[in-house]
Amino acid sequence: MATRAAQTANMMAAFRQSQLGRRLLYTLAALVVFRLGANIPLPGVNTTVIQSLFNSGTTIFALLNLFSGGATATLSLFAMSIIPYINASIIMQLMTVVIPKVEEWSKEGEEGYRHIQTYTRWGTLILGLLQSGGVSYYLSRYSYQGTPAFIHSGIASVLLTTLLLTAGTLLLMWIGEQITEKGVGNGISLLVFFGIISRVPFMVNQVGQYISAGAASVATIVIFLIVALIILGAVVYMNEGYRKVAIQYPKRVVGRRMYQGGTTHLPMRVNQAGVIPVIFAISLLLLPYTVAQFIHHSWQTWLTQHFGFVSWPYIGIEFLLVVVFTFFYTQVVFKPDDVADNLKKAGGFIPGIRPGKATSEFLGRISYRLTWVGALFLGIVSVMPSFVVMATHIQSLYFGGTSLLIIVGVALDALKQMQSHLLMRNYQGFMR
Repeated sequence: MATRAAQTANMMAAFRQSQLGRRLLYTLAALVVFRLGANIPLPGVNTTVIQSLFNSGTTIFALLNLFSGGATATLSLFAMSIIPYINASIIMQLMTVVIPKVEEWSKEGEEGYRHIQTYTRWGTLILGLLQSGGVSYYLSRYSYQGTPAFIHSGIASVLLTTLLLTAGTLLLMWIGEQITEKGVGNGISLLVFFGIISRVPFMVNQVGQYISAGAASVATIVIFLIVALIILGAVVYMNEGYRKVAIQYPKRVVGRRMYQGGTTHLPMRVNQAGVIPVIFAISLLLLPYTVAQFIHHSWQTWLTQHFGFVSWPYIGIEFLLVVVFTFFYTQVVFKPDDVADNLKKAGGFIPGIRPGKATSEFLGRISYRLTWVGALFLGIVSVMPSFVVMATHIQSLYFGGTSLLIIVGVALDALKQMQSHLLMRNYQGFMR
């Protein structure tokens, strides 16, 4: 009891005397603005017709609706969510491997970050216009039971919807950047996290409707919850898992001062790619089916029958794509040559391993083995919802693995950010 009281007192002191309280309040205010925008419908849209899009199966609209906190289902101001910004950021990260100039920027610190951020914003604008334009054009041709999606059809409605949806995405990008600068944690990740969390009551209500209609039993839901808790624990364990690589620093003299050497460690994470490979794989697999809906092609029926979400071809290809993308993205975010070079410049070395190329090869081998573990885990988590839907026939559980990965990753990152703010002010923090 005394320990808990001391922790409570420590937390209250932190909120009163540090900047953490103000940062939390700023973050909450920004998230409230996000939820308000998600409930502002665009003018000239039949909401009932838009919602019918989510009754015909799983498409890219379902992924957008998940990240936007339900804004896509009503075609509100934030219907496109922050997906264009995420895609633009991923593209810029991939460009560090392809374009030498972008790679130089990634090594130039704050100045290089500003250059990359500028191009990321322009990429967000371009992708937002393309994505919003495609959705607007599709909706201009879409109708449900004879009722069109737009109250007033024509090019003016398409252009207005495109501009408003793009403006909503840019506003979300700005809100996310403000949260990163003045709030707690990564603002873009928090927006996605909050969007997913806001869908939980809707999903619970939908599961209750399945039980009332007899489509799912209480025992089935209980089993699902137990499995979900096990997966949640495994996601936390794997997300925080890392291997310690011992690093030795010898004594050295700089000018007239002698710096004491010592032993530390280099933490190499098991899941260095995060949730990006899963999002890549799902977006790529949903693309053909979504395009078929847009153009009303005859092979839409074939895709639905032979390449649906619960089909074995879909599950197998998704698993393989997640594994491949995990290896590819890990190569982008972790570069053994750079780590070995930095260690050599700092005078550090791995005991028993020569500095330079030998260190790079050693780290590369470790990264390769860790990536196999992380890739297989991500692949299993990504296909798990398909098996759950097969067993329960509840379509609303789709994207469950992706949601868990995002929720766990962002929540742990936010806690670490708050912990760092407290430590800067010499408080013990929330966790022991």
